[in-house]
Amino acid sequence: QVQLGESGGGSVQPGGSLRLSCAASGGTFSNYVMGWFRQPPGKEREFVATTSGSGRSTYYADDVKGRFTISRDNNKNTLYLEMNRLTPKDTAVYYCAASENNWYGQQFANEYDFWGQGTQVTVSS
Repeated sequence: QVQLGESGGGSVQPGGSLRLSCAASGGTFSNYVMGWFRQPPGKEREFVATTSGSGRSTYYADDVKGRFTISRDNNKNTLYLEMNRLTPKDTAVYYCAASENNWYGQQFANEYDFWGQGTQVTVSS
């Protein structure tokens, strides 16, 4: 069973950038499809991005495509989310998640088996 822990959240001005990290332990990291989700204030959790175990395949939500980049370093057991051109709509708690299934572009929360505790991202002037 894998344990996940996010870091890198914080406050940033519109147009700024942040990089989130998700450290994994307790499992073979490369065996897991990994994803990022976020939960804006007062809203449901929503899909952001996902990547296959190797990192060669990725899939993004439409509203972050071209601004966010998901990547992973399997040697460091770490997942990343590089976020650029941030807007106030990106304000949310960001979660990383792991799926034990084979890659098929998982984009729904119930397709993931393990979750981190979340990290807050606030975009405001």
